[in-house]
Amino acid sequence: MNTYNINKGIGRTVEFKGLKAQYLFLFAGGLLGMLILIMILYMTGVNSYLCLFIGIGGGSLLVWQTFSLNKKYGEHGLMKVGANKRHPRYIICRKPVHRYFKFKSKL
Repeated sequence: MNTYNINKGIGRTVEFKGLKAQYLFLFAGGLLGMLILIMILYMTGVNSYLCLFIGIGGGSLLVWQTFSLNKKYGEHGLMKVGANKRHPRYIICRKPVHRYFKFKSKL
């Protein structure tokens, strides 16, 4: 029986076979989703070979994409990319310019 080290210490991120942090959860969720999809397809009467082909193809695509994202963005890079997309590229100011130069007296 093989034993795998999942966590390498206190305070460090979870790592399994090179996948770190959110990629591990993305990978596990994707495989679970593929399993449920294949089960639904099989129960609805789709050809077994087609289910097998979809399962193997989708699983290998999932593995390939997850490991490539892990290699490209690193441990926290995918979250940084997502946060960067939420920031505006520029700030739109719709007030007239003279509104910024009005000074109010403190009386």
